[in-house]
Amino acid sequence: MAATTDTSGPGTAVPRARLLLKEVAWRHQAGEMRPEDLPMAAAEALAAGMDDPALTELAGMPRNADPRDIRDAFEQALSDVGITPPDRGQAQRYALRALAERFVAGQAPLAELASADWWETQVESAEERAFVALIPPCTCCLAYTLGLDEQEWETRLRSAALALAARPAVGPGS
Repeated sequence: MAATTDTSGPGTAVPRARLLLKEVAWRHQAGEMRPEDLPMAAAEALAAGMDDPALTELAGMPRNADPRDIRDAFEQALSDVGITPPDRGQAQRYALRALAERFVAGQAPLAELASADWWETQVESAEERAFVALIPPCTCCLAYTLGLDEQEWETRLRSAALALAARPAVGPGS
């Protein structure tokens, strides 16, 4: 989960927990969080100060519970606390920008870039299009797909990632 580091004092626990839960909703909708990870995320939101019966029920579910039951409990908990999950397209754009930020920071290896179906993301900006256009379907197809040597590709990709990361954020905290 993304770090929520605002610990400025009384009254900030529930807003931090709410932001944490929104982040989970966005990541789950983007396909970055598996259903079996949602009970732990619910437990973290409870520990951060959120109090809701459906969230408590979700936090108590085992990782090996039926994924449909976990998703239903998660959706109920979000509804109870007034969080509306984003549509899948917005969530994927959020995940794409987060990937660009991790790549720029040296935290996303090249294999991670080519391991998802980013080409299916409904991009809306020129920066998103430029970044997605440079992501091959797999790392072994780099030269075939792009016709570039790996050094040149990585340079172009870094430039596109920097441009995307500089755009205003889309997501739970924006």
